[in-house]
Amino acid sequence: MSGNVFRYGAWRDGPDPLAPPYDVRAAVDEMGERVLAGDSLRDALRDLIRRGPRDGRGLDSLRERARRLRRDALRRGNLDGAVTRARQMLDQALATERDSLAARDDDGARFNEAVLDNLPRSVSQAVSDLSDYDWSSAEAREIYQQILAGLREEVISQRFAGMKQALQQGDMTEVSDMLQDLNDLLARHARGEDTGDAFRDFMDRHGRFFPDNPQNVDELIDSLARQAAAAERLMRSLSPQQREELEQLMAQALGDGPLRDRMAELTDNLRALRPGLNWGRGERMRGPADLGYGDATAALGEIADLDELIDQLGQEHPGATLDDVDVEAVERQLGRSAADDLRRLRELERELRRQGWVQRDADGLTLSPKALRRLGRTALSAIFRDVAGKRGQHDMRDAGAAGDLIGSSRRWEFGDDQPLDVVRTIGNAVRRRAAGGAATLPVRLEPDDFEVAETERRVSAAVALCVDLSYSMYADGRWGPMKQTALALSHLVATKYPQDALQIIGFGRYAQTLSQGELAAIEPTIEKGTNLQHALKLAARHVRRHPGAEPVILVVTDGEPTSHLEPDGEAVFWWPPLPETVQATIHEVDLLTRFGATLNVFMLGEDPGLRRFVSAVAHRNGGRVFSPDPADLGRYVIDDYVRARRGRNTH
Repeated sequence: MSGNVFRYGAWRDGPDPLAPPYDVRAAVDEMGERVLAGDSLRDALRDLIRRGPRDGRGLDSLRERARRLRRDALRRGNLDGAVTRARQMLDQALATERDSLAARDDDGARFNEAVLDNLPRSVSQAVSDLSDYDWSSAEAREIYQQILAGLREEVISQRFAGMKQALQQGDMTEVSDMLQDLNDLLARHARGEDTGDAFRDFMDRHGRFFPDNPQNVDELIDSLARQAAAAERLMRSLSPQQREELEQLMAQALGDGPLRDRMAELTDNLRALRPGLNWGRGERMRGPADLGYGDATAALGEIADLDELIDQLGQEHPGATLDDVDVEAVERQLGRSAADDLRRLRELERELRRQGWVQRDADGLTLSPKALRRLGRTALSAIFRDVAGKRGQHDMRDAGAAGDLIGSSRRWEFGDDQPLDVVRTIGNAVRRRAAGGAATLPVRLEPDDFEVAETERRVSAAVALCVDLSYSMYADGRWGPMKQTALALSHLVATKYPQDALQIIGFGRYAQTLSQGELAAIEPTIEKGTNLQHALKLAARHVRRHPGAEPVILVVTDGEPTSHLEPDGEAVFWWPPLPETVQATIHEVDLLTRFGATLNVFMLGEDPGLRRFVSAVAHRNGGRVFSPDPADLGRYVIDDYVRARRGRNTH
């Protein structure tokens, strides 16, 4: 028996290699269910990416992890650590010097003690006053000198990671020369000059100071600007007193020579070249540690990077895509597993597009016609499930004939719904095999063999479905059933009655015609108004374009008309309804009645004003009034459409 011992645990090295492939159709159906429930199409698409293919693995979880890291960074320590450290080192130097003076018994020692006793409380001012002081203790002098030398090293190292060795050797001339060349390079770039050769010359001379190895001047600027912006944010994060202390200490550390001026010039150049960076907003950080200058700016730089990443993961701006999210930044800030999750989400988005379920427009992702057809089929299936036991009224296996056969045929094309011409199809296959020298049997059909019988296209019904888009429909939970009904009817007409002409008309303060995609994507607004008059005007225009068809007008609404169009085309809203609004709406009803169109109204809710109005409409037009529960709206509308398209005599 083998003595091998095996241990098993959770997979932690990237995506699970044994995870089943994600069902893209299931994702589309899930989005469809939300749309049919009344949610915004864009919200449903965005939430799929936010939540991810598996709960807890989407953009929201990545964003929350970035926010936690940001909160942790804010608790990392106090930003005034540079001043605090300078004060501690000054106190240490003064204590050492006092011990040395106490051991001496001369007037010079007593004078120096008096000088130390009268130093100002300000650290920066005390450091300045001691610049000419004759130290008695060599140890105290070394500690004092390290206050400014250490701060100077931190300030320059924070900007240029590769300068530590030069600073330790005390070679400020080399640093100053590099700054001069750098400012000249940035100035040429700002003027729009070609800096390719200048950048290469600069890197040949000073590349050892830039270990991140930028490949062009823009990468160099990006790196330096982020560091400079972090230093600026540090100053904005301090109290006025702390800021003044640190600024004075830094001025003393950099000295009165060209180094200080060239550092200031560099900051101005970077701010002009990258104005979009966060240069001014400070952060309030608290924690047990006193952060030095370098650690403080590094923490603020990390917070800025997390802020940018949080913004990318939020996907809030119009046209946002997952390509906007920097995968390398995700891996750097959140780890490899987070980057793998992002790559998986990108793969899902690409697969949705590759399979034709979504498409991109100026505002971002939206469902494609293919997905909308599936959505309509889902809506229609849901309605038919609700009418189980009444199949006889909805069996449409013999529906959808496009018209009478005219005796000719043509090659089949993808999407054709005409009947197959079997004789010509088999004949094509036989002739193809005979021409190839093969035996004619058995006959194998190829796509090019198929032919369809041509029919005379005719419109048997002109259908206008007018749906109320007022805010009350959304507030009272009727938005989802309205969308489901309209999408189901649209799919039914497209697949079973392609000879019918359907137009969906939405009406709020104004009315508008809606495509299937526009209907799925439309969102409620708080604009007040129920302009049925404008909707009926558009419906009349639609049915008049098909004079030989049976006119079918279906209206879904939950409120009486409160808006109408003036002669100049502007909508007037008032509640309670103005007599002019009611008269204008009734006028459109009368025009439809004289044209021969029956107007059937599906009344949602129990509004007394609406009940009185629709009763008057039914009396004048001869149409019918329904008062279904919102959950039954689809069944009522589909049933009425099937009946109405057969002609008024069958009602």
